[in-house]
Amino acid sequence: MTDPSAVLHPDFALDREAFQRLLGPLRPGLKLYCYRMLGSLHEADDAVQDACLRAWRGRYGFSGAGSAKAWLYRIATNACLDAIKRRGRTRRILVEDGSAPSTNLPEGAPAIELAWVEPLPDSELERIADAAPGPHARIEALEGVRLAFVAAIQELPARQRAVLLLCDVLGWSAQDVGALIGGSTAAVNSALQRARATMASRESRPAGTSGRGELAGGEVELLARYVRAWQERDLDDFVGLLKEDARYAMPPWREWYSGRDAIRQFFAAVWPRYGAFRLQETRANGQPAFALYARAGDKEPWRIHSLQVLEIDQGAIASIVMFMRELGRAHAGSFGLPTELPG
Repeated sequence: MTDPSAVLHPDFALDREAFQRLLGPLRPGLKLYCYRMLGSLHEADDAVQDACLRAWRGRYGFSGAGSAKAWLYRIATNACLDAIKRRGRTRRILVEDGSAPSTNLPEGAPAIELAWVEPLPDSELERIADAAPGPHARIEALEGVRLAFVAAIQELPARQRAVLLLCDVLGWSAQDVGALIGGSTAAVNSALQRARATMASRESRPAGTSGRGELAGGEVELLARYVRAWQERDLDDFVGLLKEDARYAMPPWREWYSGRDAIRQFFAAVWPRYGAFRLQETRANGQPAFALYARAGDKEPWRIHSLQVLEIDQGAIASIVMFMRELGRAHAGSFGLPTELPG
């Protein structure tokens, strides 16, 4: 786990510039780790800021033995654990626990009071200098940023969450993790087994789902058809792109839909309410994503409607998560997207 490039400058305790040189290459990875822990890019920013401040204030307590990377991850872990503790029983979700798929249109106001998992711009992944996991990793790096994975891990108790991420995603040994968060190797392994069992029962990755990088030719065409289906409001083609058991969720609305028939029924009722759509491609959580803009008339500006994150499985769309209304507008800035386009 020791990273020779992350060994502290001998004068770092007196030299803020040396401290920043140490922190700079590690900061994007710390932010991604905090995002996975907290399910929120904004909370991850706060946690990293908190961790950096703690590290600077506690710099005299670092002996110089071992890895500065491990020292910083320990501080970041404690910052995340404290943030989770301050939340109390609140945790971030994509779908409410125990809620059944809906067959009707939403009723009432969106649940803006709930804490929803936030999408991660792929630009955050590109800033990480070395994303290769350690030798003990069981989960691929891109698997560990998928929106569904990030949502599922929020269901774990906080320390189990940290153990699973450090061991199975980052690939650290149980012994190293025990030294980092406190506890014996046996205690870490026990927490890890419980976390793995919970994750196995809650979240699974569809085989063949595309990750970050170049899309296969068939997937490029699938996404082009997806854009055309929205912009031409071709419901048959849109539904034809979906897996039979596809899922559609739309935070901050509580309702979610399962299967082609239910999704068709929903969009058949909703699409006629809008004049026109335009999609702008982006990427989130290592997955294809789009900003959807809508307008009522030809002379009106295109206003952002939602941010969509897609999951592709074996040449079809397995899930669509649309962050709508306040969430769509709020996340647009994180992705460098405008909230309006000219008419």
